Amino acid sequence: MDAATVRAHVEAIERDGYTIVEDGIEPDLVDALAADLDRLERELGVEPAGNSFEGARTRRVYNLLAHGEVWQRVPVHPSVLPIVAGVLDPGCLVSSLSSIAILPGETAQPIHADDQLIPLPKPHPPTVCNSMWALTDFTEANGATRVIPASHTRDHSPDYGHPYDSVAAEMAKGSVLVWHGSLWHGGGANATGERRVGIAMNYCAGYIRQQENQQLGLAPALVRTFEPRLQELVGYGIYLGLIGHIDKRAPAELLGDATTASPMVWDLVG
Repeated sequence: MDAATVRAHVEAIERDGYTIVEDGIEPDLVDALAADLDRLERELGVEPAGNSFEGARTRRVYNLLAHGEVWQRVPVHPSVLPIVAGVLDPGCLVSSLSSIAILPGETAQPIHADDQLIPLPKPHPPTVCNSMWALTDFTEANGATRVIPASHTRDHSPDYGHPYDSVAAEMAKGSVLVWHGSLWHGGGANATGERRVGIAMNYCAGYIRQQENQQLGLAPALVRTFEPRLQELVGYGIYLGLIGHIDKRAPAELLGDATTASPMVWDLVG
């Protein structure tokens, strides 16, 4: 993705709170993710959680980086990560990686903001930037994510469970919805006979605690196999030369693979 296209998507998020990257994911990767997700749902015996947020007819698999090599391609994808880095900054982190399969008959998820539990006055600079990868078409009828444009600029979060007017972020299979963490949104109702399947690839700023604990949820032996950028994204780097160090060393050095030491901000200022 060229710099001008990235900037256009970042500006759309700044203005509207969200953007859609049309056909951003190559078809073979979409199919591989869908096939592996089917495997995981079978092997893990995944069933709906039954609460109002996760849904009574929605299947979710969490911590996907721990479940197969194909998932390592998601956080670093060149059609998405540059946009997220433009909204947050290059020191952003993987917050969570999960699947959301909305089954026929599911009702709409309550409208919410993904940064709703972060105790900061609103509006504030983005602390969270999330994305939804469409492994099937997303339509008004099958439960496409519903958004309230420009709601990320409001001075409060939505009242959970209150009805709000919203629009469906319809997109074709292989496209990606990217949004500001303060955007008011929610999964739609599925009135069709088919599943609506998406991958929730969520990121946070480097100074924000990750939604899923990547350091405990991913075995060091597994992280050692990740490419360096993915190691940084799951928390094995140092943010701005300070946040996340261990005895003035980057966590990646403890994996035994780092080729150069990461300088601390104190060393750089002299």
